[in-house]
Amino acid sequence: MANLTLTGILEKMTGKDKDYRYMATSDLLNELNKEGFKLDVDLEVKLSNVVIQQLDDAAGDVSGLAVKCLAPLVKKIHEQQILEMANKLCDKLLNGKEQHRDISSIALKTIVSEVPTSSIAQSILVSISPKLIRGITSQGMSTEIKCECLDILCDVLHKYGNLMASDHEVLLGALLPQLSSNHASVRKKAVSCVASLASSLSDDLLAKATIEVVRLLRNKAIKPEITRTNIQMIGALSRAVGYRFGAHLGDTVPILISYCTNASENDEELREYSLQALESFLLRCSRDISSYCNDILHLTLEYLSYDPNFTDNMEEDTDDESYVVEEDDESANEYTDDEDASWKVRRASAKCLAALIVSRPELLSRLYEEACPKLIDRFKEREENVKMDVFNTFIELLRQTGNVTKGQTDFDESRQEYEMDFSCLHIFANTDDEIHTLHDSKYFTLRCPRYMLKQDVSKIVRSVNKQLREKSVKTKVGAFSVLKELVVVLPDCLADHIGSLTPGIEKALCDKSSTSNLKIEALVFTRLVLASHAPSVFHPYIKAISAPVISAVGERYYKVTAEALRVCGELVRVLRPNIEGYGFDFKSFVQPIYNAIMARLTNQDQDQEVKECAISCMGLVVSSFGDQLGGDLPACLPVLVDRMGNEITRLTAVKAFAVIAASPLHLDLSCVLEHVISELTAFLRKANRALRQATLGTLNTLIVAYGDRIGSSAYEVIVVELSTLISDSDLHMTALALELCCTLMADSRSGPNVGLTVRNKVLPQALTLVRSSLLQGQALLALQNFFRALVYSANTSFDVLLDSLLSTAKSSAQSGGIAKQALFSIAQCVAVLCLAAGDKKCSTTVNMLTDILKADSTTNSAKQHLALLCLGEIGRRKDLSSHTHIENIVIESFQSPFEEIKSAASYALGNIAVGNLPKYLPFILDKIDNQQKKQYLLLHSLKEVIVRQSVDKAEFDDSSVEKITNLLFNHCESEEEGVRNVVAECLGKIALIEPGKLVPALKERTTSAAAFTRATVVIAVKYSIVERQEKIDEILYPEISSFLMLIKDHNQHVRRAAVLALSTAAHNKPTLIKALLPELLPLLYDQTVIKKELIRTVDLGPFKHTVDDGLELRKAAFECVDTLLDSCLDQVNPSSFIVPYLLSGLDDHYDVKMPCHLILSKLADKCPSAVLAVLDSLVDPLQKTINFRTKQDAVKQEVDRNEDMIRSALRTIASLNRISGGDCSHKFKNLMVEISKSQSMWEKYSSIRNE
Repeated sequence: MANLTLTGILEKMTGKDKDYRYMATSDLLNELNKEGFKLDVDLEVKLSNVVIQQLDDAAGDVSGLAVKCLAPLVKKIHEQQILEMANKLCDKLLNGKEQHRDISSIALKTIVSEVPTSSIAQSILVSISPKLIRGITSQGMSTEIKCECLDILCDVLHKYGNLMASDHEVLLGALLPQLSSNHASVRKKAVSCVASLASSLSDDLLAKATIEVVRLLRNKAIKPEITRTNIQMIGALSRAVGYRFGAHLGDTVPILISYCTNASENDEELREYSLQALESFLLRCSRDISSYCNDILHLTLEYLSYDPNFTDNMEEDTDDESYVVEEDDESANEYTDDEDASWKVRRASAKCLAALIVSRPELLSRLYEEACPKLIDRFKEREENVKMDVFNTFIELLRQTGNVTKGQTDFDESRQEYEMDFSCLHIFANTDDEIHTLHDSKYFTLRCPRYMLKQDVSKIVRSVNKQLREKSVKTKVGAFSVLKELVVVLPDCLADHIGSLTPGIEKALCDKSSTSNLKIEALVFTRLVLASHAPSVFHPYIKAISAPVISAVGERYYKVTAEALRVCGELVRVLRPNIEGYGFDFKSFVQPIYNAIMARLTNQDQDQEVKECAISCMGLVVSSFGDQLGGDLPACLPVLVDRMGNEITRLTAVKAFAVIAASPLHLDLSCVLEHVISELTAFLRKANRALRQATLGTLNTLIVAYGDRIGSSAYEVIVVELSTLISDSDLHMTALALELCCTLMADSRSGPNVGLTVRNKVLPQALTLVRSSLLQGQALLALQNFFRALVYSANTSFDVLLDSLLSTAKSSAQSGGIAKQALFSIAQCVAVLCLAAGDKKCSTTVNMLTDILKADSTTNSAKQHLALLCLGEIGRRKDLSSHTHIENIVIESFQSPFEEIKSAASYALGNIAVGNLPKYLPFILDKIDNQQKKQYLLLHSLKEVIVRQSVDKAEFDDSSVEKITNLLFNHCESEEEGVRNVVAECLGKIALIEPGKLVPALKERTTSAAAFTRATVVIAVKYSIVERQEKIDEILYPEISSFLMLIKDHNQHVRRAAVLALSTAAHNKPTLIKALLPELLPLLYDQTVIKKELIRTVDLGPFKHTVDDGLELRKAAFECVDTLLDSCLDQVNPSSFIVPYLLSGLDDHYDVKMPCHLILSKLADKCPSAVLAVLDSLVDPLQKTINFRTKQDAVKQEVDRNEDMIRSALRTIASLNRISGGDCSHKFKNLMVEISKSQSMWEKYSSIRNE
């Protein structure tokens, strides 16, 4: 039936009537697009011929439809027909009439792009490539035909270049001469064609192409336009092949720099193309370009202000920041010249500098010295497009500063770092002159980018203020973008400049010519400034800032309104930062702000974003100005309650009520309180997690502030609802629910029924929760507070509670055994319970627990275990010396046959000692000396004591410290790794208490002959580097290199210890190690390499087993690099690390691959250009990982591990796919195609991408 229809259509397509032909072709297109369309062989031939014939139709719309028919037709006919069509089109293109050439070219491109399989593509390429090459190289061919052939060939190579490997040399031979053609259009298309070919060329042919282009560039006799083409060709090659071009930089970079500097004055394009090629090198060949970065930096800075036809007579910057309207004069003096192309050079220079900033974080301090002043000066650029690029380059500099100095939360910290670094130079120098020499030297120039940026803030503001006075909206948007980024990187830097910036903000918001985009930028900047500076800074300018913001709340465009409302929220905090006030009179601003927001709040017909912002802002207004609103409050609160009833706005309204309830004004909410409480109670049943979470917080705040006005019956309903939220499946929600429960019980007005409801509903949930192995952090603290509150409320007896808690540790048939972590949770709750119940109950409990221990220790392991943990927890909080011989009773458990009992006894002894050091510490030390068999457990007890002391900032007496350290140093060489680790932790924690004595003693042992001792002291240093500020820091700073340089040690255990210490320092105190990184990093990278001498084969009789002793060291080294990327990005040169070190890690053991995937994802985010440069080489190991399949007989653990590995690799691939420019890598594109073709793989990838 379909074939009959088709026959009819074909007849009409060949008719004389143009309209008939058009309709018939349209019908054919519809038929071809149908899912089940099939053709027989005769019709295929007929149809193909008719469609080709239609391409020559005199009516343009008919031939246009015929081209559209080709796309579905190619997928429905046999290979032979496609080949015939392609050949006919080729002949038409080369030999046909001129008027049919365009349509033949489009048709041929359509066929090439729509070919269904690579085998058909291969046949077509074999057939048409020689014809296209002939069209390009034949002498008599017209320029138009050459251009069309080059265009088609470019498409063919881009899609199927790798299928044409055998023709690559012929193609190259045909294309390279076209770069010297006299016709610009041919040269331009030849550049694209060679670039498309280059990505699939072998290294030899790529070298051949590059050598030919470089040869032409060295020939000074060739025409300037051909030189320009060849420079474009160099840039296009590097963009196409990425890091593979790195080998040719030695030939190309000097030539480009030379052309750039020696070009004639009016040859702007030559300079532009040279700079564009250098930009491409910086982004694609970041490892090999390193040695040329200085030259490129100087070049870009020179040409950033290149403007030979314009003399800048502008006045020098003055300190006068007054705001003068001088637009008319400025616009009258503007210089314009349509033929002046020097702006292209300046634009290319700005982009090249941006590439340098993005790809070389390690040059940041240098860039601040040399590039920053020049960029600030160029804000005055007269060509708007170039000015935008200058702004963008400066924004990149600011962003890179933010990336590199993440973790240094404020400027003072970086200034301390700078001063600390400077003060420490005396360690390396003997005289003042030497200090200055060291300070100026490259290695010790400890310059902090944030510190350097801070010095330039006033220059930046002065320059940006001039731009805010310009007429151009685009310029003003760019200027606000710079300010915005500046505030993000240095949150408190504009305190002295608010007055000079205010007129610019005012003008942007009030000027009639301002666009929505400009207003949004100005408002976002205002919000960021208000949020990040002290309120008092704004008080002199509040009137000027608030008026335009309040008027912006009434704007028609919803995005402007929403942003203006957010600014109003910040404005409220600034107007009245606290209730007492600063002596600033805010009252005159209350009513205008309230009226503007109320108008938005009551208006139902508006965007959701505006509704939410209005609710949040009104919450802030009521909480800060409620006492000034008087009669407006009863009008406004019901509107907020009404918004709680709306599903779209209820979450925002709940949060707004939390803000109002927390207000120190303690406003009268009686008109809505009952309604709000009943709504909130109902929300606890909703499925929306965020809503339940916000509701718990708001209820807690309301009950604390307004408990006296909420009935006891409402409390009971709340308790019943929140009891369902307590489970280990959502610990954050559990913590909030328990906190609310404690608030309810602590309220003296809650009646006996509330306590009863808590006991019946919440307590069973709490007792189930305490058994969970997941319980930790805030939820565990909340649970302890809950038990404490239960003891204080008269409804529950201590004995019943204690019994319930202890019985949760009993294993039952249904729940099985109890997790070790759960026993610790139960013990902590028991300790809190005992302390809350008073001394008498506590003493009885301790006696009961010691009685359990005195019983036969082989009977009930769990009971003994819990008793010991409970004693430890109680002993840590309370002195138990009144219970005679408790230490001996505990130490008896060291004899237990069960390992967990021994461990619990050691924990208990240490914690009991914390409660009374003078009595129990000598006991522990004496036992360590005298009882060799119990040494490991006693050292654990000692560790508990020392760790607690270092956390609580307590001090040992001198004799104790000496005794402890001598004892510990004696055990440094122990054969048992467990003992050495405990000794190291003890030494590290004592060093926190007594750094003056310990650091020199540890340093002395770094040269010990025993490898175990060297490793132990380095691990001790690792434990002494903690996140909080400690007095050890200044003592350790000059000495830390002695420990970390053990990364060069001949023993792998010592090297691993040094790597772990470096990793901890990078995470907790990067300032300690930054100056050492230039020397440490190459040594660290060396630890990531597989070392053959550390791999041994163990003969197990029936089979042999390979053991890699270097595996743990490699894993630690990669994890250390991962940490350094977070804290010391400016010191790490990613390009030199990715290849070869990361590349080998991606193909290493499972344990090494995982951290390597994390590192690669991080680099893709932070240093995309370095990753992009070597993307091709990264594909193979990732592809191998995702395609790896376990053996048929693999155990479940192996299968799960492999599944985790595949997901980890896919996560990395998703990060790589987010890099813009990744599509230049054919290999990566093919990998993505392969993933999309496998349904199971694509599902995994999609779920990971959406995480």
